[in-house]
Amino acid sequence: MKISIIGGGGLVGSSTAFALQCGGVASSICLIDANSDLARGQALDLLHGASLVADQRIYAGDMSEVKDSNIVIITAGLRRKPDESRLDLINRNVDLFGGILDQMKQVGLPDNAYVIVVSNPVDVLTHLAVKRCGLPWQRVIGLGTVLDTTRFRSNLAKRLKAAPTQVNALILGEHGDSMVPIWSSATINGLPLEQWPGFDGNAAKEVFEETKGAGAQVIKLKGGAGYAVGLSIREVVHAIALDLRRVLPVSTLVNGAYGLRDVCLSVPTEVGCGGARKQIELALSPKERLGLQNSARVLRETIEKVEARLASGATKPATTTPAHAAIPAPVGRVIPRAAWQKR
Repeated sequence: MKISIIGGGGLVGSSTAFALQCGGVASSICLIDANSDLARGQALDLLHGASLVADQRIYAGDMSEVKDSNIVIITAGLRRKPDESRLDLINRNVDLFGGILDQMKQVGLPDNAYVIVVSNPVDVLTHLAVKRCGLPWQRVIGLGTVLDTTRFRSNLAKRLKAAPTQVNALILGEHGDSMVPIWSSATINGLPLEQWPGFDGNAAKEVFEETKGAGAQVIKLKGGAGYAVGLSIREVVHAIALDLRRVLPVSTLVNGAYGLRDVCLSVPTEVGCGGARKQIELALSPKERLGLQNSARVLRETIEKVEARLASGATKPATTTPAHAAIPAPVGRVIPRAAWQKR
């Protein structure tokens, strides 16, 4: 299995490559980055440890590598400028992401490929990818709240002094401010969370707030997330590659589940061969269902603004250009230098 990572030179992309290398499932890992020296450096660093991990082909390449990739992971994104509004940042990332999709289509994405969207705003960009990349919606998967769910479980385990791998709890909806904690089905090794010693309303509120602010905290302390997001992406890749049929809160196109339509957001989804095999409707509490509907409304409003802007032709290519020319630039709009979206 060949996996190409667009943005492979940055923190998220390189952490993903390392997680996939340790996982040993991929036979080839290609790092694609506008900063060609950075991509080559990351690939070389990974190769130096190959004899201790797995027999894989790891290298830097250009967008032409997409044409025979089984899975394409997109991690590229732009940072927020001082005094820039959230919508302006979204529009710039939409322009960047649209350029990447155009290049992928120009090169020729295999009909049986999968696209995993990591770039933010992940739900909006996943919706754009579904509409424009030419693959069935089941094969276009956003990371969604997989990372939020991973953080949520780890924070619960720390607070309740439980084993992290035995905590089962979900964050659904938007990967953003309107994310929804699903307390009604949370368990620790099958035991109801509400009966666990030390769990109460205060603990629930504090753990969720800690989870919601986790990305900002990591940015403040070290500049951005890497390890946890890399492992979260690997979880999705392995579910597809090994047909694990694992239920994950990935972002996919929802058209009917939970009464929602034409929006990409995270609901429990069985992921395996073919991608998103089915979306599962949990019996949510009234508060949780309202939260999910609100999350969908927030995302729908943003998607409509983005679609109106695209329809008006108000988009413009990013002005930043690659710093190195060692990797031949593909035909068409060039991917701006990676300034990775912090998570």
